[in-house]
Amino acid sequence: MTHRQEPNDPNVPNEAAAQPEQGASPKKKKEKKTYPWWVEMPIIILVTMLVLGAFNNFVGRMYLIPSESMEPTLHGCVGCTPDRIFVNKLAYRGDKMPDPGDVVVFVGTESWNEEYTSRRSTNGVVRGLQNLGATIGIVAPDENTLVKRVIATGGQTVQCQEGDPGIMVNGKKVDDSYTMNPPVNPIDPTTGSKECQGDYFGPVTVPDDAVWVMGDNRTNSLDSRAHMGDEHQGTIPVENIVGEVESILLPFSRIGGVDSLPIQG
Repeated sequence: MTHRQEPNDPNVPNEAAAQPEQGASPKKKKEKKTYPWWVEMPIIILVTMLVLGAFNNFVGRMYLIPSESMEPTLHGCVGCTPDRIFVNKLAYRGDKMPDPGDVVVFVGTESWNEEYTSRRSTNGVVRGLQNLGATIGIVAPDENTLVKRVIATGGQTVQCQEGDPGIMVNGKKVDDSYTMNPPVNPIDPTTGSKECQGDYFGPVTVPDDAVWVMGDNRTNSLDSRAHMGDEHQGTIPVENIVGEVESILLPFSRIGGVDSLPIQG
C-alpha cells in the first residue's frame, strides 16, 4: 500500500524548506578579526603590568625578610634562606586599626631612616626601570620598610622597669612566649633585665593613631625602644603602616600563616 504524502504531513521533511533557494548563497560566518603577534604581545604585557601594579599597590605584595629581628617567627639572616612574606594592604583600610599582637610592615619615620640608603641607580634610565619594576612587584620599593609586632596601641602606656615581671601595658604583663629564647645577645644587668628582654624603658603613652612595635628577637631588634628620643617617642603613626603580615610564601619548607597573637590576654 502506497503512503500518500499530505501537504503538511509532519513525518515527511519539507524539502523546499530544507534546501536553500536556487541562486541564493548561504550566509558567511563573520570572521573574527585577528592581529599579528607583534601587536597583541605589547597589549598583553601592558595589561599584565597594569593588573600587577594595581594588585601590588592596593591589595598586597610580597616582601623579603632582611634581618633576624623577628626570629623565630620570621627568618632572615646572613647565610640562610630568608622568608618571603605576603602583606595584606587592605587589612587596615577604613576604620580598622592594628591590634596588639599583629605583625605589621611599616615605613620608618625620620629617626628610623637615618642609616637608610637608596637602592636606586644614579642612572636616570636604570632608575626609571627600577621604579617600574617596583610598581609591578619585581623590584623592592625604594623606602625603608620594616617588620615588627604591635605591642601597644593608641592611649595605652607601655614600659619595662626594674622589678617588672616583663613588658607591661597598662600595668599588665604582655605574653612573651613567642619571643626568641634564650636571648641572642647578653643583657647588661645594670641597665636591664631578662624579664624586660633588654634595657629598661618607659613609661611611654602611645599617641592616638600610633602603635608601639617590637621585634620578636628582643635582644637583637632596633625597634620602638631604640627611638624613644624622636618626635614620636619611638611609636609609629598608623598612616605609616603598609599592611599586616598574613603568611610566609617562600621557602616551601616555611609556607604557612603568620598569626596575630592575643598578647594582652
